[in-house]
Amino acid sequence: MGVVVDTSALVAAERGRETQEAGAQLTWSNLLGHLANESAVLPAVVYAELLAGVYLARSDRQAALRRARIDALTARVPIIEFNAAIARHWARVFAELRRSGEAIPANDVAIAATALHLDFAVLVGPSGERHFRRVAGLEVAQL
Repeated sequence: MGVVVDTSALVAAERGRETQEAGAQLTWSNLLGHLANESAVLPAVVYAELLAGVYLARSDRQAALRRARIDALTARVPIIEFNAAIARHWARVFAELRRSGEAIPANDVAIAATALHLDFAVLVGPSGERHFRRVAGLEVAQL
């Protein structure tokens, strides 16, 4: 099974967060290495969130570093566009969560819909992004 990469996994790598493995430190380069060994995709909305991080950087140096990391990522991991098939999953997931009173951010609905469409798991950071677990039928892989 492949993975749809969530922004939380990438932010955790940028910040060098500890993974679930005892004492393992997550870095951007080891995450890229991990993704190279998997069928991994990047939803267009995650790409947009990463680019927003470039524009929100505190310095030109930080912006350039973030841009270089994004370029390295997209050289290895294809960007998946939001299309009509994914939109149908998005609408169903959104409605189900809304009806149950457990709505999640719209961007995360798009990430979940992409994973459901591809029959992939969502790869999240060490914090777990628990709200993805509210989506029926969605597998969540945690770093």
